[in-house]
Amino acid sequence: MSKKSVANLTEADLSGKRVFVRVDFNVPLNEAGAITDDTRIRAALPTIKYLTEKGAKVVLGSHMGRPKGQVVESMRLTPVAARLSELLGQDVVKCDDCIGDAVSATVSGLSNGQVALLENLRFNPGEEKNDPEFAKQLAANADVYVNDAFGTAHRAHGSTEGVTHHVDTSVGGLLIEKELKFLKGAIEAPKRPLVAIVGGSKVSSKIGVIKTLLEKCDKLIIGGGMIFTFYKAQGLAVGGSLVEEDKVDLAKSLMEQAEGKILLPTDVVIADNFAPDANAKTVSVKEIPDGWMGLDIGPDSVKVFQDALADCGTVIWNGPMGVFEFDKFAVGTEAIANSLAELTGKGCITIIGGGDSVAAVEKVGVAEKMSHISTGGGASLELLEGKELPGIVALDDA
Repeated sequence: MSKKSVANLTEADLSGKRVFVRVDFNVPLNEAGAITDDTRIRAALPTIKYLTEKGAKVVLGSHMGRPKGQVVESMRLTPVAARLSELLGQDVVKCDDCIGDAVSATVSGLSNGQVALLENLRFNPGEEKNDPEFAKQLAANADVYVNDAFGTAHRAHGSTEGVTHHVDTSVGGLLIEKELKFLKGAIEAPKRPLVAIVGGSKVSSKIGVIKTLLEKCDKLIIGGGMIFTFYKAQGLAVGGSLVEEDKVDLAKSLMEQAEGKILLPTDVVIADNFAPDANAKTVSVKEIPDGWMGLDIGPDSVKVFQDALADCGTVIWNGPMGVFEFDKFAVGTEAIANSLAELTGKGCITIIGGGDSVAAVEKVGVAEKMSHISTGGGASLELLEGKELPGIVALDDA
């Protein structure tokens, strides 16, 4: 990692110091306000424990949801503090604000190794605006800054970028270090062959990543709804399938640039409407009838993709193969997930790049078998595109 890590800081650097850690505790809650998935909280535990064991006074800051600079009662971090207390085995002090005198008093009163959690940072309009005054007030309660929120590292916000201008030491957390090691490593020095699997519904949201990956990869497998824009570019009929008409020419030029690297599905599972219980059948991609829409890749495509993956050294997967939220159209995505789990066991490096792909491997129950599961959808895409992430750039150089 070209940036300083919290692992470079010793007990002498941390004991008795106020350490502000930007974490990503944007976890889903049910209607009763209970956490339904605590993955992001658990992902931050190694950094928090490292700091508490070194005697730091740990102050955690996170956003939840999109309150747009207003206090929204249902987006308070109180349930997060309760769950974190259970996971750490110590009472986490919950603040009712993220800046101000009351927060400063709470932080001053912390003992070495104790943890406090600030209220939702986005309740303050200064967070998303990266307001210098807000960032300065956040930094007023910190001797050291640690960014461990990879999911927001592509945003220049008060707690991800602004705060670093007011603290002498700014480093990456253990989670960010792991994310950079796998994602940057896969692009800059991969174990080859390097294969990328890009899925999802729209070409437009993945153009940058497809272009970059074409330069770096040995093969690029494309699935999901975006395949129909590529088929249209080849002059095929796609029935009622999703097509981005304004991206057909782009798809054509990507195919030309690819020099045979791009693999598209050979057959698709089509449906007579977009519903979990729609009538479905499998057809060749050359035989999609009018009025039917493609919602998953077919069994022949799965086999073609599995053969292409068989000798891989590194696989990056971003985006599902079909509408995996509907069980009937999740078969292709599940097959790819199981294949990657198997390949990992044979020494292949498998990286699941955030968002729906993570939900898919969790649904199939193979998340634990992958080499790395990214905690940031947008951030992982931007990193794979070769973009600089403001929350990383702002940290001290190693």
